[in-house]
Amino acid sequence: MNYLNINGTDEKYEFKVGNTLLNILHENNIGIEIPCGGKGTCGKCKIKIVTGEINDKTDEEVNHLTKCELEEGIRLACLVIPKGDLTVELLQKKDLKHSILTEGYMPDIKINPLISKKVYNITKPTLENNISYEDILKDISNNSLHINNPILLRKLPKAFEQDQITAVYSDEELIGIEYKDTSKSIFGLSIDIGTTTVVGSLVDLSTGKEIDVESEINPQKEYGLDVLSRIHFIKNNSDGLEILHNLIIKCINKLILKLCNKNDVCSENIHEVAVAANATMMHILLKVNPVSIGKSPYSPIFSSSKTISASSLGINISSFGVIYCLPGVSSYIGSDIVAGAVVSELSKTDKNILFIDIGTNGEIVLSKKGKLSSCSCAAGPALEGMNISCGMRAQDGAIEGVNIDESGIELKVIGNTDPIGICGSGIIEVISEIVRLNLMGKTGRLKKKDDLKKDEKLKEIAKFVVEENKKRKFLINSKPKEIYITQSDIRQVQLAKGAILSGFYALLELMEIDMNDLDEIIIAGQFGKHLSIDSLVGVGIVPEKLREKIRYIGNSSKTGALMCLISKEAREDMEKTSREINYFELSTKEGYERLFTSCLNFY
Repeated sequence: MNYLNINGTDEKYEFKVGNTLLNILHENNIGIEIPCGGKGTCGKCKIKIVTGEINDKTDEEVNHLTKCELEEGIRLACLVIPKGDLTVELLQKKDLKHSILTEGYMPDIKINPLISKKVYNITKPTLENNISYEDILKDISNNSLHINNPILLRKLPKAFEQDQITAVYSDEELIGIEYKDTSKSIFGLSIDIGTTTVVGSLVDLSTGKEIDVESEINPQKEYGLDVLSRIHFIKNNSDGLEILHNLIIKCINKLILKLCNKNDVCSENIHEVAVAANATMMHILLKVNPVSIGKSPYSPIFSSSKTISASSLGINISSFGVIYCLPGVSSYIGSDIVAGAVVSELSKTDKNILFIDIGTNGEIVLSKKGKLSSCSCAAGPALEGMNISCGMRAQDGAIEGVNIDESGIELKVIGNTDPIGICGSGIIEVISEIVRLNLMGKTGRLKKKDDLKKDEKLKEIAKFVVEENKKRKFLINSKPKEIYITQSDIRQVQLAKGAILSGFYALLELMEIDMNDLDEIIIAGQFGKHLSIDSLVGVGIVPEKLREKIRYIGNSSKTGALMCLISKEAREDMEKTSREINYFELSTKEGYERLFTSCLNFY
């Protein structure tokens, strides 16, 4: 038997020769981020080999790693095959503070939650009236306490030791019995499970007020950044679904613990959780295999709403608490987008409104005076900093803003620290600046350094264009670490931009709406909120003529889940809207490839 040692620790893990280092790490629950799902294409699972014999470096590693990194023993975990005992050093930092969007616009709604409580005074049985406890409860509640659940029956002996009990109802159904008067302790939790982030908010159901919000990076990221990578992981690992399911349950329970501890709330008094998520995340939450989502004809196992017991999933709220999973539409228009449509009141408007949720995927809903059509665009992980040479998530040390002029480059860095990489908003901003300054052609190719030097306006900026081995890159920071945008990075953003813009045009054509007839562009999502209007327009995700019509609404997925907690009517609206949204598969549009190609151009 061979052993893997983590440098600087006493930890040792057994493994068999023949497996990749990445699989060995994952089998021992050692988290390491793999945006591409371990296919060797992203170059992010860097790890330092301290001692031990391994396979020779691969062509993929030569492409992704610098000469200096290879000389220092840095390799890609997914492509390393140990030949015996091995000591490695983990390079990915786990303690960086992340920037996660938790706020969002909330429309005016009536506070009318499904979960309610009613207090009853206990009448004890006597010799003269020794009827059953259950019948006594029926009498004092005017027959509203029908107990069909054996778990509730088991609560009655202790209940009758009290002077009062509190009945917990979901709509008209009795779901729980609590001892004494607990009517003032009635809470819910709204959760947005994104591919990248998980946001939870604690809600007082008696008032409808949001008490507090907490967020986490989705721990499934270590098995793939996008949904297709995670589906690939599940398909190729017998315990893949189990691993990803357990990770999201642990993440939700961690959020619950943080919210309860901060706000002096007992988790037993959380009676309902409303969850919004894309289809793949929802399938994994319920431990339903999502593999069908990743292959033609891309059908989900389910898209309707689900109400299930929290205990069946291992979510740590009230023992009789319930989980409400919001309804979706299709494999790529999930309940997070339905939530956004309801928050934006798209089905109730007499205007033409385009709703875009920008993230790992770009989901679009177009409302033509209340008639809804949708599509999903494979934007890919580039817009969130992945598959980018110096890309990273929005966390301390990430460049999030860039301004370029003749005097140099001004950077805005999260955490006001030295930059260590560039996140999605920074990538979009620097490419927007490159477009604005005419440093590249319409096809996205950076101009030659010598050609830029000939232009009086650009000769000072030409020094940031670096040419190596007939390849060009744009240097935005040199010390203490080189950070740059390569031609390949521009191509990744170009593909994402083309996907979103082509979806935009396809829906306009489908609904027979001229772009000039659009009244509003609503931008939602974790990533969308961090993009300035100048960046959105600068790279061409939104056409220039629509600049004045852009409105941001923040995390509409979490807001939609919150609305379902505090309003029966909002929940009914959610169900109705999910049935009304028509889904349009872009690949079936005649001439779509031509449209997509035309949308790649920057000018």
